[in-house]
Amino acid sequence: MSEEKIELLRHALATLAYRGGKVLRGAPPDFADFRAGGTTRTPGQILAHLGDLLDWALTLAEGTEAWHDSPTLSWEQGTTRFFTALEALDRRLTSAAPLACSAEAQFQGPIADSLTHVGQIAMLRRLAGWPVRGENYLKAEIVAGRVGPDQASPKFEFE
Repeated sequence: MSEEKIELLRHALATLAYRGGKVLRGAPPDFADFRAGGTTRTPGQILAHLGDLLDWALTLAEGTEAWHDSPTLSWEQGTTRFFTALEALDRRLTSAAPLACSAEAQFQGPIADSLTHVGQIAMLRRLAGWPVRGENYLKAEIVAGRVGPDQASPKFEFE
């Protein structure tokens, strides 16, 4: 796989960490159980699914594809799991071992799905009364490899 594709995947993970961090930080613990409707997932369930998606992406990269439905954790534990899984996947992308899954498949499957679910959490925060400020993400300081909870401060948020 080309170095350019690996770097684009790593940038996608850093983008997911930045955007995910923004919606996960500052949410009250009871937000995990907020239900917008009778058949919707709670934010805690979505966060558990995000961890499952990132774990799955790692197994795809290693050629041992495996899916697990994990139980919902506390908001803090789920957030830790999210960043831990991002860090593990980013480390795997930088290792010398070849990837068993194409960059395109990684992006169109678990990574794009994860971005969708981060957006769902952002929408649920607004519905629950704990909105996250909008931002011009083009101006955000997003750097490949920065996939942990410590992210750059926003450069241009909307009022």
